[in-house]
Amino acid sequence: MVKTAVNVWLRRGGKTLWQRFLAQSTEWKLHWLLRLGVGMEFVGHGACGLHTKAGWLPYFGVFAIPEAMAWKIMPWVGAMDVALGLSALLAPRRAVLLYMGVWGAFTALLRPAAGEGWFEAIERAYNYGVPFAFLLLHGWATGRRDWFAVLRTVPALTPERERALRWLLRAVVGLMLIGHGGFGPFLAKKNLLGFYDAVGLDHLGLPLETIRAGIGFLEIGLGVTVFLVRSPRFFASVCLWKITTESLFLVASAPLACWEIIERGGSYVAPLAVLCLLLHERRRTATD
Repeated sequence: MVKTAVNVWLRRGGKTLWQRFLAQSTEWKLHWLLRLGVGMEFVGHGACGLHTKAGWLPYFGVFAIPEAMAWKIMPWVGAMDVALGLSALLAPRRAVLLYMGVWGAFTALLRPAAGEGWFEAIERAYNYGVPFAFLLLHGWATGRRDWFAVLRTVPALTPERERALRWLLRAVVGLMLIGHGGFGPFLAKKNLLGFYDAVGLDHLGLPLETIRAGIGFLEIGLGVTVFLVRSPRFFASVCLWKITTESLFLVASAPLACWEIIERGGSYVAPLAVLCLLLHERRRTATD
């Protein structure tokens, strides 16, 4: 059925649309990838707040906010995040991206502050790294007007900016893999056992705890490899891996599963952005 739908889409012009996408400049592709990732992160995170989420209570506890008050504040925090995400999707501005990067770093650091461990903050590198990468792509503002102007045109990539973006996004991809990998052997997150049980990994004949640790070490290895390889196919595989593993929220029928998957949009687009930059570097080197 899926194959048939794809064939119909291609016959009706999908191939032309895909060719048009490939024909766009690297700057354009990066702009829309990062724009989509930032929007997904904040809309997804905000939706969890609007629905209220018991897992957020410890973060309010860091500031000694009573539980009853935390439940009332959550929807307001969620609404602000949704507004920021929609703003990034519809009319991105440097000031908003800067705020999103700082807010993403702040919320990531709340996790170890609440006693959840540093791997939680490391894994969420995309929450703050992708907004900062979007800001870096367009460059620092030169005045107040630039901070609040809508980012409509993308400046040409200079070799210096290209190099900085490539390493920033590599760091995002590497840290998110290393951090997520640490959930298994070091943090022993229980929800991972539910995910692996939902897809039938218990039939492999190994304890789920052993499988969890093995997958964790695999992801840590992938995270280290991010800083060593220059293969576009590797980063395409990382994107596919993240989409597949985060889709386990749906398979396991986890609460707010769809929003949890959307919230991790930055983790999908970051490796694709590195892929675009590596291909751009290859083309530039070939023409020099």
